[in-house]
Amino acid sequence: MQLNGKVVIVTGAGQGIGEASALRFAEAGAYVTCVDINPATAARTADIINQKGGTALALEADISDADGNRRMAEETIAAFGGLDALHANAAVQFMGSIEDTPEEQWDRVHATNLRGAFLGIKACQPHLRARGGGSIIITASVLGIVGDPDMPAYGAAKGGLRAMCRSLATSLGPENIRVNTICPGDVETPLLKEFFDFQPDPAAARQEITDRYPLRRFATPRDVANVAVFLASDDARYLSGIDIVVDGGLLARIY
Repeated sequence: MQLNGKVVIVTGAGQGIGEASALRFAEAGAYVTCVDINPATAARTADIINQKGGTALALEADISDADGNRRMAEETIAAFGGLDALHANAAVQFMGSIEDTPEEQWDRVHATNLRGAFLGIKACQPHLRARGGGSIIITASVLGIVGDPDMPAYGAAKGGLRAMCRSLATSLGPENIRVNTICPGDVETPLLKEFFDFQPDPAAARQEITDRYPLRRFATPRDVANVAVFLASDDARYLSGIDIVVDGGLLARIY
């Protein structure tokens, strides 16, 4: 899974899956644009890459905004001369039942998780086409496949990403642009901590959910990042329009 000389944009690169993905892309030889709404965390990720001998650009951008996505693409082209892959990963979540979800929170989740990916792909597509093709990797979720009663907004957005992936795989395939989603289960990230902090007994909830996993652990961000690098590489050159579920066997069980 070598990406020597390839150029990759990672959104939400300041922490969690995005940070691990940016670092893993750099390890594989790619030039990486580390995009985050938090300039300090974007810079931290880029600094780690550069200090290890890689090449990275830090960029502050709000990916729920069209201008932020256009600038993300344009500054990447200015810095590295092309674009080979986009990992549309940035996400937010809101905890609450449908009754407890205000409209503004529903809109916030969809603006970042679904609209943000749409805008990022729209901004990057011409540059991938100019390169003769490339890979779009979208971080969806198992909650786009199955449900959580306390995360209807998040699940709806992640399900939308899966549907968009299939549409784009069919429309962009003739341009040699592949589109796939990664659907992680629980991953040790700040969003997971936020989920458990929402529970009445966070420690008990963590243990109960861990025990549901056949592998008896949650994913690390790097577990997901390894799949992102695979999907960006030539090893995955005939994969498009699919979900890769990274869940330690969670969805394999019925009870």
